[in-house]
Parts: sequence; structure tokens; C-alpha cells
Amino acid sequence: MTETALPRVRAEIDLAALRANVRTLRAHAPGAAFMAVVKADGYGHGMVPCARAALDAGADWVGTATPEEALALRAAGVGGRLMCWLWTPGSPWREAVEADIDVSVSRVEALAEVVAAARAVGRTARVQLKADTGLGRNGCMPEDWPELVGESLRAEADGLVKVTGLWSHFACADEPGHPSVAGQLRTFREMVGHAEGAGLDPEVRHIANSPATLTLPETHFDLVRPGIAMYGVSPSPEIGTPEDFGLRPVMTVAAALAHVKRAPAGHGVSYGHLYTTAGETTLGLVPAGYGDGIPRHASGAGPVLVGGKWRTVAGRIAMDQFVVDLGGDEPEVGAEAVLFGPGDRGEPTAEDWARAAGTIAYEIVTRIGARVPRVYVNERPGTGD
Repeated sequence: MTETALPRVRAEIDLAALRANVRTLRAHAPGAAFMAVVKADGYGHGMVPCARAALDAGADWVGTATPEEALALRAAGVGGRLMCWLWTPGSPWREAVEADIDVSVSRVEALAEVVAAARAVGRTARVQLKADTGLGRNGCMPEDWPELVGESLRAEADGLVKVTGLWSHFACADEPGHPSVAGQLRTFREMVGHAEGAGLDPEVRHIANSPATLTLPETHFDLVRPGIAMYGVSPSPEIGTPEDFGLRPVMTVAAALAHVKRAPAGHGVSYGHLYTTAGETTLGLVPAGYGDGIPRHASGAGPVLVGGKWRTVAGRIAMDQFVVDLGGDEPEVGAEAVLFGPGDRGEPTAEDWARAAGTIAYEIVTRIGARVPRVYVNERPGTGD
């Protein structure tokens, strides 16, 4: 490969765009603290660089799903308030307490593990209690809430924990007008009211995810937790596009054509010959496939920009490669094929791929695999802003 040649495939991550998105989202919730959610390797964008960029742009907290993610951030030198919420029995509670990570608790059994860890290390654990207000996943049910609150108060009295937060998560905030939103908000207020009435004094109360941050100011409370919106992807086409909210997609995925060749009419393309050339044409080989996270469900439908024109995946997407029909055009081998990006150069977006694959844009960016190198641009604050 020459110095000017493109790599096989790459994901360019524009950290100036991420910083700008953080500032824009903060403006949507000016009275609330901001938690930058970087779970799942920063939704595929790279957890550590994105956490640092978000903090540079004014984020107050960083949030992860798994304790391994949170501990990796600490190991990388990311300081400040850090919360992690997806715990299982036997998780590294002790390491989390030592690393000053806020741990989420939904069950008295989990609280007991945190208490044991705090006692073992001789340090007060920072705990946030999660309420199930109607999502039906993790979180304490309303009928079990008094017991969890009571046990937390006893642990606080012993100096073993400090309840720093009360929180929950919406099920349908991305569906405008959905009745569950008002119901969950009412239940959250009631459960927070019970906890505070019993004597808890948390630093933050929070329930707002990306769509709630953007469209439901009554849900902002003390802190908002944008995830996908921070990366410039709309949480739902129904509530608006990234442009509608002043957000810019952060990731661009592009590849270098590995092969370009003429093919006659009636020539089968890729596995199963689901695509056959209608006439004499040119075929371009894009060296990326579902092994890189390109969704196989977008076979025959995924859009790609080559030579300034939209092309469509011809036939099945394979593990390492797929084909586009270039018509009569004959770009050079090595020419750029842009799968998705911000869209301002005419390229498809992650939302276009989501429609082609019958999924959501969250999955498109998050599933881009480790085999695809991340290339970070505008890493320093002030560059590209």
C-alpha cells in the first residue's frame, strides 16, 4: 500500500463533531448536569477517546453499562464522576469501590455485595438506586422499593455507602406522545418522593435518555444521560433528524475498492446469485463485510457512495466483502467507497443503512467491529470546532 492509498476499510471519528454535539445537548438541558454515555465502546466510536472529548466539552459525568468498561476508563486515566449500571452477582464490586465508581443497585442482594466490598476496602461506596418505573428490565419494582431504600439507609448510617443518585429509564421516550412516558414520570416522582421522605439525600435524580433530553424538558431533573445523540445520530426518525437538533454524525465508514471489472449481462453476483447483472456493466468489490459489522440484512439494499454516485449492494453481503454495480463507470482500484457518514457530501448516513437492514441506526454504528481501525480526527479541543 502506498502512503496515499486508503486502508482496506476505516471508521473516521470526528471528535470535534462529538464535542459540538455535547455542547448542543447541554443547551437542550441547561439546568441539568450532563452524563456522557460511552457504553459498548462508545457506541462503536471508541470509549476512551470519546469520554475524553465529552469531558473536554463540558460533560460532568461519564456512564457505562458494564463494570469492565468503567474500570477500563479508570485504567486509561479518565477521572471524575463515573457511573456503571449493569451488575451481576460476583461482579468486581470491590474494584469499583476502590476506583470511586458509582454503582447502580436494583436489589437488596446487590446492595449487600456492595456493602461487603465497602467493608473489605474500608471505603464508603457510591451507590445509585435504580427504580423500575415501567421499562420492565433492570430496576427495583415499586413494591420492593421501600425495602431497598430502608436497607440503603441502614448502610448509610453505618458509613458503608452513600446513595448518590436515584434513577430510572424510559421505555418509549422516542415515540412522541406515548402514554407510558407520563406514567413512568409519575411513578418516578413517587418513588423519588418516598426515598427522600425516608431520609435519602441524593446528589442527582435522573431519567432522561437521548430522546427525553431533546424533546421532554420536564424529564431533565438534575442530570441527563444522552447516549446515541452524543454521536450525532437521532434516537428515532419520528422525533427528528440530527440536523433538526443541530447534531452532526461523528462516524464515517469508508473502504477502498479492492477490484473493478467488467461483467457481461446475466452474470451472477455473490452467494446464491440473488443478483444477476441486467446488462453489461462494471462491478466494484468493497472489501468489508459482516465480519466488520456491515449488516448482512442489508444485502441487495445497502447504499454506498462511489465516484459521487449512490450505488446499491449487489447481492449478498459476505463475511469480508460485497459488490456494488457501478453501471458503465470504471473507477480506479483503490477508489473510495463511502458506506455512511454525516451525509453532507452526498454520502448515505447510518440511518439509510438502518432502513436498508430493517434495524435502528444505533445498531449500525455500534456493530462496526474491532477489525475496522478507528481513525481519530480533531482530537484536541479547538481543532475542527
